[in-house]
Amino acid sequence: MSENMFVVDDKFIPLYRVLWIAKTPHYCGEEDCVREGYYEIRLEDGESVWANKDERDGMLEALETWCGGADEGGGGPEGEDWR
Repeated sequence: MSENMFVVDDKFIPLYRVLWIAKTPHYCGEEDCVREGYYEIRLEDGESVWANKDERDGMLEALETWCGGADEGGGGPEGEDWR
């Protein structure tokens, strides 16, 4: 597998397509919801994939590695931790 791809829910996701990753698991309260407890990974073009906690954490690590790791200041603006 390429170093700029990550597998979520049996799908190879190019890291450059990831826009954001949910910090908390999905909860909508609907009785028939099949996504509760999963983390949304939003991709470009309005697409999303749904990850379990291990997949979400793995994606965060893959993105950090792909982007060259966090800066000494924590990676975020003005030294904030971006996670």
